Amino acid sequence: MTSALERDVRWLKWYAALSSLALVVLLLAGFARQEAVPQRPRFTELDVERLNVVDRNGQLVLVLANRDRIPPPVVGGHVFPRPGRAPGMIFYNGKGDENGGLTFDSTAWPDGGYTASAGLLFDQYNQDQTVGLTYSERNGQRSAGLTVWDRSDRPVWEIAGPIYALPEGPERDALVQKLAAAGELGAVRLFAGKRPDKSVQLSLADARGRPRLQVVVTAEGEAKIRFLDQNGAVRFELPPPKP
Repeated sequence: MTSALERDVRWLKWYAALSSLALVVLLLAGFARQEAVPQRPRFTELDVERLNVVDRNGQLVLVLANRDRIPPPVVGGHVFPRPGRAPGMIFYNGKGDENGGLTFDSTAWPDGGYTASAGLLFDQYNQDQTVGLTYSERNGQRSAGLTVWDRSDRPVWEIAGPIYALPEGPERDALVQKLAAAGELGAVRLFAGKRPDKSVQLSLADARGRPRLQVVVTAEGEAKIRFLDQNGAVRFELPPPKP
């Protein structure tokens, strides 16, 4: 009987030891899992004026900001003024240059008028926007569609730098006109969307931004195809105009 009791006691000791070892293994596995998957802070609501998303080296990748804290454009290390500051998102490429963004805005005037706009834009390398989905409205006159721009092969800072180096006035205006005439300021080559007159239109332009072919459906439902010369005059139209 004593032998059987001793055997049972030994078995219980082994059982307790094995159970303790298994518990230790499970606890260590749990701690290891917690270390492998770090806990992230969670927020149900967060108020910020600007949020910077950065790479490991601190370089900007994305900025979300309000109107006052939206950053100025940076291309090739050059900083430029941002016309028409609006809240939104700014995208950056691997060099840290701005290469597009999403903006939206609206303003109500004391006289009852208003303006509203939104745009998703993508920039050409070392240049300004080259394709975008845009919407703009002023007192009920709306335009919305896809726009494709043609941009210079020269970096934007070589073109815009001399402009911003001059004070506002006739000399700067003359330089802008000269660069525009040379095609250095870009040109709208394609627009597909709705115009303020409630027509829908596909417009194709030459390298100077002059519309040369238009496919139009008016607000009344009339369909037209127009061929234009470099001065904007209609050279041929289908269906032909009624006499």
